[in-house]
Amino acid sequence: MRIAVTIFLTDETITPTRLARELEDRGFAGLYLPEHTHIPVERTTPYPAGGELPREYGRTLDPFVALGQAAAVTERLGLGTGITLVAQHDPIALAKQVATLDHLSGGRFTLGLGFGWNVEEAADHGVRWGARRELVRDRMALMRALWSEEPVAYEGEFGSVRASHAHPKPVQKPRGPVVGPRTLIGGAAGPKLFSHICEYADGWLPIGGRGLSESLPLLRTAWAEAGRDPQALQVVPYAVHPTPGKLAHYADLGIEEVVAQLPPAGEAEILKALDGLTGYLPGT
Repeated sequence: MRIAVTIFLTDETITPTRLARELEDRGFAGLYLPEHTHIPVERTTPYPAGGELPREYGRTLDPFVALGQAAAVTERLGLGTGITLVAQHDPIALAKQVATLDHLSGGRFTLGLGFGWNVEEAADHGVRWGARRELVRDRMALMRALWSEEPVAYEGEFGSVRASHAHPKPVQKPRGPVVGPRTLIGGAAGPKLFSHICEYADGWLPIGGRGLSESLPLLRTAWAEAGRDPQALQVVPYAVHPTPGKLAHYADLGIEEVVAQLPPAGEAEILKALDGLTGYLPGT
């Protein structure tokens, strides 16, 4: 099983370049970074995990800049977002960022995307909360038009783009309905999420990885009903604290990659955490 990691990289943590080199040298599969542009002080949206919102949420580095640094000092390490808040981006600019990072890294990028939880953050980007899922669907369709090999126009409910020359292109070729880099969607299990996954993604990033015995068969059924290749579905438990039993359970479910959570810490603490995870790597 491939073991990747995720971390809230901030202005107070280990640097992207130092972490990326360590991950590649030790044999980890990838580095996924979250995104928050800002955290409004006057926030009524509760933190999903409960309690006070951790300090690192308001200090998070831009994931594309940080992953660009990581790409420059590695050759094999996978690079991903977990997650990109697509509703908070201009889709034409985001399509260029994604394609550029994927091109410069040799096709190592995974676009992990989601719909967000912070109402106030999204509102400052002009996002109407109840429409955010459809907004993301629309923006993904617009980006697929820009990633297509031939110029394709797109006219959607929330945006449009003329048929355009837009290079570089993502490295991966189209597969089924998916155009662009490896694309995984984060969020809680349910028909709405699964419909998005089946429509325009390669799979699912289930946060924490709980309840997969019950939810994974439902996703696989929806996937098959959408006419997708059963062997192509990718499920990557995200922000997991691994144990031997947990990883064995995932393996029994056919899962091939897990993303472990690292603390938002400095170099010494991160290296110690990596030492603790190294025993889960293949071949160790």
